Amino acid sequence: MAEPFYITTAISYPNGRPHIGHAYEAIAADAIARFQRQAGRDVCFQTGTDEHGLKMVQTARDKGVEVRALADEMSGYFRAMCDALGISYDRFIRTTDADHHRASQAIWQAMADAGDLYLDRYEGWYSVRDEAFYDEKELVEGEGGTKLSPQGTPVTWTAEETWFFRLSKYQQPLLDFYAANPDFIRPEARRNEILRFVEGGLSDLSVSRTSFDWGVPVPGSPGHVMYVWVDALTNYLTGAGYPDGDLPYWPADLHLIGKDIVRFHAVYWPAFLMSAGVALPKTVFGHGFLLHRGEKMSKSLGNVVDPLDLARTFSVDGLRYFLLREVSFGQDGSYSAEAIVTRVNAELANAFGNLAQRTLSFIAKNLGGALPGTGRADAADGELIEEVVVACAGLKTAFGDLMLNQGVEAWLRGVFACNQYIDAQAPWALRKTDSERMHAVLRTLVRAIRMLAIAILPVVPEGAGKVLDLLGVDARDHAAIDDDGWYARAEAAGFVLATPTPAFPRLEMPAEAEPA
Repeated sequence: MAEPFYITTAISYPNGRPHIGHAYEAIAADAIARFQRQAGRDVCFQTGTDEHGLKMVQTARDKGVEVRALADEMSGYFRAMCDALGISYDRFIRTTDADHHRASQAIWQAMADAGDLYLDRYEGWYSVRDEAFYDEKELVEGEGGTKLSPQGTPVTWTAEETWFFRLSKYQQPLLDFYAANPDFIRPEARRNEILRFVEGGLSDLSVSRTSFDWGVPVPGSPGHVMYVWVDALTNYLTGAGYPDGDLPYWPADLHLIGKDIVRFHAVYWPAFLMSAGVALPKTVFGHGFLLHRGEKMSKSLGNVVDPLDLARTFSVDGLRYFLLREVSFGQDGSYSAEAIVTRVNAELANAFGNLAQRTLSFIAKNLGGALPGTGRADAADGELIEEVVVACAGLKTAFGDLMLNQGVEAWLRGVFACNQYIDAQAPWALRKTDSERMHAVLRTLVRAIRMLAIAILPVVPEGAGKVLDLLGVDARDHAAIDDDGWYARAEAAGFVLATPTPAFPRLEMPAEAEPA
């Protein structure tokens, strides 16, 4: 049996359409999921939408539609985004799904059975946008002395009867868990933030609402619906099959989320699980924000961009490559049309795409598409293969440690080595003077290109898949791409390369691109 690997994104709040931040998280999670599948893991990859809460009620009221109708429509946009960007999810979960309601009520009951829920009255500051309560000491001052959340969102004074979770009880157990599991919160900056927060003391947490009814009903407490974070966080357990069976994919290997919701995932969520007697996830990774020309995106600035527009303009592979190559994973990153075009053309189209195109075109033209024979090898051939092996291994090591951009950088060293090799060996000149040596050079390049295409598949599945298709390798067959004896068998079978078309066409700067 293959070792399971369970990866989740945050579930997106669908009171508005997807933006590039949603796409970035989905693309990063997809690359990790694809990488783990290639490594032979039994991957379960979940994403979806978080459809309950006051924001949805207010948005539906403003639009004059039923909340369920709004949830159906908006959730559809997020699913469409995932499908358009090649996100290979195994489940797209919605918190309105029946099995999710059952899982949420099951974990609630487990926390109640542990004595960790009690009924009281809440009075305090609440941010509708964050779906979060804040202590007075956490608030910041806005213009005119208005009170804002730490995220800068408006807060209102709220008073209502509510169920509380005994979060204070779990302060020391959480600190002990963090100490015993240093990789639970990543990157290090997020871990340090959470340690400071928990060490500062934890207050019991309001976990139900009575001011609206759009949510999961609290068992045995009419008029109460679960506060959105109990409901939302439980989606990860729902996808693993809770409360039924032995949960083969639990505990989750990776919750990939934005840095603004690390507290909910690294403090509240493990405390809920401890209370319910459920194993804790292995890693919570809080990635950074994606900025447009260094500025945070907002409707007021007019710089919120539809990720599907970017994908149509720069191609799905181009957008995926840029985001995973450009952004230091875990830190904030910035994008612009110029940056995307420059990066993709220089590295993906020119360096790798052109390497594959000119090599395979040369074989199609001069060898009739037949795989090059052994020829007359020399030390340079083995040296190149060794450089490519090291580069691909560097990508694997970095991806395994969630250092995605460093993995792509390692891979590029193999691509650059191939380009230096082909320029130095000049097979077009050897065609006239030394055909035996030409065969050895081309054979070496075909082997190297295959390895590089396999390694970069998780990042650019469409283009890398095209390169492998040209070589007769099924990119969807993990056994085939790991087959070291591929070349000899293909050669013996008389395999003929198809006439290649560019797998990574060069990008053009869009005419409407804003000036730098």
